Amino acid sequence: MLAAAVLVLGFAFAGSQSRIAAGVTVAGVDVGGMSAAQARAKLERRFSSVQPQPVTFTAAGHAFRISPAELGVQPDWDAAIAQAQRAGSGSGPVRGLKRLELRFFGSDVKLRPRVFQAALVYELARLARVVDVTHQDAAVQLRGGQPVVVPGRAGARLDTRAAGPLILDSLVGFQQGDVALPVSVDPVRVTAAQLAPAEAQARTALSAPVTVTIGLARWRLTPAQLAPLLELPHDGGTALRVAGPAADAYFAQMSRKVEHAPVDAGFAVSGSGVRIVPSRPGTALDVVASAKALSPVNRVARLSVVEQQAKRTTAEARAMGITGVVSSYETFFGGVPNRIHNVETVAHLVDGQLIKPGENWSFNGATGERTAAKGFLEAPVIINGEVSTGLGGGVCQVSTTVFNAAFEAGLPITARTNHALYISHYPLGRDATVNYPDVDLRFTNDTGHWLYLRTFVTSSSLQVTLYGTPVHRRVESTASPLVNTGPIPVQKVKDPTLPKGKTIVQTQGVPPQATSVERKVYAPSGKLLYDNVWHSSYQSSPTILLVGTKPKPKPKPGAGGHQPVSTVPTTQP
Repeated sequence: MLAAAVLVLGFAFAGSQSRIAAGVTVAGVDVGGMSAAQARAKLERRFSSVQPQPVTFTAAGHAFRISPAELGVQPDWDAAIAQAQRAGSGSGPVRGLKRLELRFFGSDVKLRPRVFQAALVYELARLARVVDVTHQDAAVQLRGGQPVVVPGRAGARLDTRAAGPLILDSLVGFQQGDVALPVSVDPVRVTAAQLAPAEAQARTALSAPVTVTIGLARWRLTPAQLAPLLELPHDGGTALRVAGPAADAYFAQMSRKVEHAPVDAGFAVSGSGVRIVPSRPGTALDVVASAKALSPVNRVARLSVVEQQAKRTTAEARAMGITGVVSSYETFFGGVPNRIHNVETVAHLVDGQLIKPGENWSFNGATGERTAAKGFLEAPVIINGEVSTGLGGGVCQVSTTVFNAAFEAGLPITARTNHALYISHYPLGRDATVNYPDVDLRFTNDTGHWLYLRTFVTSSSLQVTLYGTPVHRRVESTASPLVNTGPIPVQKVKDPTLPKGKTIVQTQGVPPQATSVERKVYAPSGKLLYDNVWHSSYQSSPTILLVGTKPKPKPKPGAGGHQPVSTVPTTQP
């Protein structure tokens, strides 16, 4: 009988499957007994009435008014109505029982929002910029020359992950009242109580002058002078230290009073050989130890000075094996003052070069780019096979002299280029030009010991000497004759001051030429170490021929004793 009664009730309240069960609401709006179309129309009317009205959201004392249109929010009507229909669905008696239950207890369907996600992200970031406040830790500050503890302050942060869904639900849920957004507390990490010891230390430090000593020297720091040197606890710190820009400046000033730079061991050369110039240690202020000595609780601070060793000690210099002359070469120069100046300038740049064993030494690497900033001047220089004027003219005299010093030392020469034009005052085929950065002179130190390159400039000559451990190599060289490899080109230049048919040689040209030099290097035992040949090809320079273009003058009338001929008219008899 009970089962029969249940079935009767089920069939009695089953109703129509096409109608939403009574007692079902969507976002609080009653849609019971309606078809899907009727329910949607009612919900849309209700939403259109509240859509222009913004919802007020509150967070950490701030209020924000946001309307659905600002974020492009629209309810998902289809999903909401489908869910409302499912609440009272089922087969005959089952549907009736479910609907009977809904009549008594009801069921509210939550609207799901559709939103322009980029707009929501932007809005949450905007709210966070207003709401978020970083906590302020307690700190110690000087006020009126006395340290005081400034209490900390808690901060706040908008919980954007939880706030986003809450905002959307409120905008599609026909919300009328204010909505509080979730805000978390950013707590203080350093409290005033934690800074009490540091405050006491600061008071002690500034209670009387401090005496600073370095050896026998003494200085007095008043509290007013000491105060800027103290780094009071702030930004989460709890310790009182001597640090900061003012302390750095103070220790830099004290460093200048006590510091002496170390001097590397060097080499002094003379006619009798090479002498080691001993290194000298330097002194420096130990800033870390000195900062600790200038402790806030000390009344006397003994600053620490440490010894600084030279980068190259006397023992290290002696072990380099620079004891005598390996090779030397001298060239003579002249020309305009600017050229001589450039020779002296680049000679100074390569002077004192230390070349370690196995190193492939580079002329361009030693001098760098030859620029006006380094003191180079305009002087005659060969550019594209022609003598012109350029910055650094004269540099190749130094590279040629260095090349010949390495040549006579029997060192492997890994890069060398001859000049474009033949220069007679250099040894035949043994000139070396350079141009930064592509044309270089390089040689390798294969002596097994360090080499020390020195340049000596007089008023008319340049000497390059390589010092090291003499290897006593025997160097033999043979130069082939300088031969012409083509005719002298002729360049005709029209000269309007010369009469036609007349020519004058203004400059005598030179044909293209070539030569080669063979060098054989022998060890003291007589073993042949190297047999090298350097070929040199020199460009021609044209003969400049001036060709007259001035027209010959016309003879004047009556010239040469001839009388002018007159014409007399005649008549017929």
